[in-house]
Amino acid sequence: MAKLNIVLYEPEIPANTGNIGRTCYATGTSLHLIEPLGFSISDKALKRAGMDYWKDLDVHTYVNWEDFCAKNPDAKIYYATTKGRHVYSDANYESDCFIMFGKESAGIPEEILKANPDRCVRIPMIGETRSLNLSNSVAIVLYEALRQNGFDHMKLEGQLHRLSWDDE
Repeated sequence: MAKLNIVLYEPEIPANTGNIGRTCYATGTSLHLIEPLGFSISDKALKRAGMDYWKDLDVHTYVNWEDFCAKNPDAKIYYATTKGRHVYSDANYESDCFIMFGKESAGIPEEILKANPDRCVRIPMIGETRSLNLSNSVAIVLYEALRQNGFDHMKLEGQLHRLSWDDE
């Protein structure tokens, strides 16, 4: 079973993290938060965006980047960044990989990116667009990784409430 991981490096906006938490819950993805955070985990905006799913989310926190690395020494990490050399859809996401996103104001530190150039991926944008919203970026890249893993363990078909798809 695919068990993907989203890593947020020093996230600053609680609503973004709450929305990302909800996306992680809906996909069976673990969420990893690297401190310092720009908010409290108990923040109302975080819980409002994550709705009632936050309590059931598989979330891990780390005091800093070094703590994350020490606790996940074998992690295969992809770094989502506007500075990436590769398009996110060209990467081959393993079923247990980590996909890291940087803080809203500054992204992932360049020393981390420089040490991992082949795993830096970007979402294409036109012109001088600075970036997409963090929660949108997570959803785009995460769903590509899920697609590549066959949407393992996910519900692939919906149902109508009062009618059947076969009714005329």
